[in-house]
Amino acid sequence: MSNVPNNNPSTPDTTAAVNTATGKLALGWALVGVPLAYGVYETLTRVAALFS
Repeated sequence: MSNVPNNNPSTPDTTAAVNTATGKLALGWALVGVPLAYGVYETLTRVAALFS
């Protein structure tokens, strides 16, 4: 695939769609990953307290 700009108006430029999809994917992972990481951290600290 070449890096030549798309000068043909009949074929759509998918750069904006890819950037939007990447942003939504990152937001989705953040919405799931941050609470998951917090839950794992809390679990590990409570387990450590239980066995110490």
